[in-house]
Amino acid sequence: MRKSGVVEVRKKHPKIRKNDKVIVLAGKERGKIGTVLKVDPEKERVIIEKVNMVKKHAKASAQTAQGGIIEKEAPLNISDVMIVCNKCTEPTRIGKRVLEDGSKIRVCKKCGEPMDE
Repeated sequence: MRKSGVVEVRKKHPKIRKNDKVIVLAGKERGKIGTVLKVDPEKERVIIEKVNMVKKHAKASAQTAQGGIIEKEAPLNISDVMIVCNKCTEPTRIGKRVLEDGSKIRVCKKCGEPMDE
């Protein structure tokens, strides 16, 4: 605890990583499966390929020669998605296992298979 009485809360490290296959659990996109393009640990958000598409009105600029309506993925809360196992192809929670060489890997809680290659 600090002198001012404010307790610092340490953010959890997200278990979901880039290129993981995930399923959306909540919201209008519920049930859709996609690949994670980006993870933002500070804001606890993920961007998933072809999920939660929004239309953005863009003005013509140096980066975009032509303006118009652009469709892009919007971020979802990390708690609204669940990782899908490659082996059992089911949504699952993630466990950790320490290998003989001391490295940690993520494992599927349902089938026990490693999630990391």
